Amino acid sequence: MNAAPPALPFLISWNLTRRCNLKCAHCYLDSAGMAGADNLSTDEALRFVDEIASLNPRAMLILTGGEPLVRTDLFEIASRASSRGLMVVLGTNGTLMNGAVAKRLIESGIKGAGISLDSASPLFHDRFRGVDNAWDNAVRAADILRAHGVDFQLQFTVTRGNKEELPRIIELAAQKGARAVNVFFMVCTGRGQEMTDLGPEDYEAALSYLAEAEDEWRGRLIVRARCAPHFLRIAGQTDPEGPLHKGAASGCIAASSYLRISPEGFVTPCPYIPHNAKSPNLKDISLREIWETDETFLSLRSPSLKGRCARCDWEKLCGGCRARAFAHSGDLMAEDPWCSYDPVKTKTVKGKNSNDAPVWTSDAEKRLEGAPFFLRSMIKAGLERYAKAKGLREITPEMMKELREKVSLPKEGHGRG
Repeated sequence: MNAAPPALPFLISWNLTRRCNLKCAHCYLDSAGMAGADNLSTDEALRFVDEIASLNPRAMLILTGGEPLVRTDLFEIASRASSRGLMVVLGTNGTLMNGAVAKRLIESGIKGAGISLDSASPLFHDRFRGVDNAWDNAVRAADILRAHGVDFQLQFTVTRGNKEELPRIIELAAQKGARAVNVFFMVCTGRGQEMTDLGPEDYEAALSYLAEAEDEWRGRLIVRARCAPHFLRIAGQTDPEGPLHKGAASGCIAASSYLRISPEGFVTPCPYIPHNAKSPNLKDISLREIWETDETFLSLRSPSLKGRCARCDWEKLCGGCRARAFAHSGDLMAEDPWCSYDPVKTKTVKGKNSNDAPVWTSDAEKRLEGAPFFLRSMIKAGLERYAKAKGLREITPEMMKELREKVSLPKEGHGRG
């Protein structure tokens, strides 16, 4: 009997270009400035859009870079994607934003943007991003998007140099009218390999603070940890009956509901898992075939973890960051070097681990589309994990209502009011 095909990717990140007008110290792409041509022509990019829509026309597509606004055909690509039904959002450093650009975002169907901001004041951000006035321009971009009614979130990369600023950046995001703050924990790839990153103790402390901040700001601002699957363990240890533990968030979604496309067309499970000579490329093979048959994707869906991750009682909810394990050891299945947790000797299973994803009814999919788009991937992953833990094979509006009543999931609609 043939195995059921994997659930479709719900979130797709596409690095449209390596070109960038900043010189960020941590760039995982190792962007090479503004010189040179993009790897993909407009025609190739439009064909890639069709591939993505063919695999899942309901997916959220993040157009990022480098800096995506340096591509003159960005709005043509975005228009094609939105016309095919994809939910299109932009990942930008914000420095090229103005009123005319904001209007073109709206006209091309882009529904929101993530703006990178690594400090609540200019000095650290400008030094980290390698260009003077980068902070002023990023903050101005937030004001411009808000004035044009475009939802946005702030993207904060936490390091030893700015970890104490987490409360201030959250306050700034609320003041500027952001929908969310995404706090990213760096994976040392690209230029980030040369940086001194957080140690396990700093990492644990930052996640513990975010667990408290998520609860403190609930209903006013979404505060989330990214590239930090351990967050679920910390939240679960802090409040075993809380919403994060019960299904309102998820660990790593790479290869299960997320993929990334590189500027050259290579497809990897996440941006921090670099491509190599064996990596599939959309120029040569369909996205569906990559998603359903590629060995790396398959291995991450049924992982054979090693070291402490294999012994851990939080394995099924967390599993560690596979990209960080690979960057440290060259092995996707190795233990995550940033985790300071000492697994118990007797494993406690935190939910069933069926590899068969539950099926979404059409009514449930429509209901999910009504949730704030910045939250959809998180809600989808949480609902699927909840269904698996309950042994349910189908996600219905009734099940969604049941979980929302338990954990206060966001309601449909995302107007500012």
